[in-house]
Amino acid sequence: MSSALTDLFPLPIVQAPMAGGVSVPQLAAAVSEAGGLGFVAAGYKTADGMYQEIKQLRGLTGRPFGVNLFMPQPEYAESGAVEVYAHQLAGEAAWYETELGDPDSGRDDGYEAKLAVLLDNPVAVVSFHFGVPSPEALDSLRRAGTFTLVTATTAEEALAVERAGADAVIAQGVEAGGHQGTHRDVPENDGSGIGLLSLVAQVRESVAIPVVAAGGIMHGSQIAAVLAAGASAAQLGTAFLATPESGAADLHKQALTDPLFTRTALTRAFSGRPARGLVNRFMREHGPYAPAAYPEVHHLTSPLRKAAARAGDAQGMALWAGQGHRMARELPAGQLVETLAEELAAASTALSIKGEGEQA
Repeated sequence: MSSALTDLFPLPIVQAPMAGGVSVPQLAAAVSEAGGLGFVAAGYKTADGMYQEIKQLRGLTGRPFGVNLFMPQPEYAESGAVEVYAHQLAGEAAWYETELGDPDSGRDDGYEAKLAVLLDNPVAVVSFHFGVPSPEALDSLRRAGTFTLVTATTAEEALAVERAGADAVIAQGVEAGGHQGTHRDVPENDGSGIGLLSLVAQVRESVAIPVVAAGGIMHGSQIAAVLAAGASAAQLGTAFLATPESGAADLHKQALTDPLFTRTALTRAFSGRPARGLVNRFMREHGPYAPAAYPEVHHLTSPLRKAAARAGDAQGMALWAGQGHRMARELPAGQLVETLAEELAAASTALSIKGEGEQA
């Protein structure tokens, strides 16, 4: 790892910020206490809600942790596209006996207010998803003593991250669960992407700043692989989703290894932006028709997803998961970090011995 990252956390293990109530302070604290870097997600929170989580997390650990922000999104949906999708979802609303959400309720998520809170109450790390912050914002955070990370899904996006002045880039492979962190999402974007190892190699050749690898990583041997490819650390989301400290619904946790859910796919069905989840009925029926309209579709479907969870119906929930979901382990978060570190050490030793043998 680079010296700056090493100063923050001893193990090259980052717990991905999973919005929607998954990355709770208890999870972040357990990861940080074990030597990794825990994260809370402020994407769907108000500035005050974010501040309260930071305050709670500081009461749980004195170790460094991170906060993730979503970049504000421009409007891309064709005129009337969201209304047409709402009409298609009317049957879902009737089935779950709920109303559809207001698609215009959350376009202004208080991004500037959240930045102000983070400048007044600095945390160790701030990461950004769905775009690149302004150089001024990144510089302000640096002067406040905060290390900045920005997600990129291509080498070109990584270059934009470096040019803006971020301290490091998160290279997110297409295997990743949840939302792809593409900087610009337009209707013709089908959500395809680059595999993680190829992406890390491309990004490593394109930028001089440290790279954090993300996407489908579930085992210490995979961490060893991305480190060997040039990454400074690995970011894991789905691996921590199944832990008891995670705020994910029990149905979601169980679905990760349920033989009923055999594969994942990228879909706009739940949010209007490409995101990887377990393929279920809702995704199959509505994914082909969902418009490129984020966060409008997210807010439109929010009551449906909550009603499905209350009803115990995993077929109507957004079951975000990476491609390695079947490798999920129901271990306490701290124990999982320790296990990953042990697996990483064993894999690194094996690679070293193999390398020495080949040289001989």
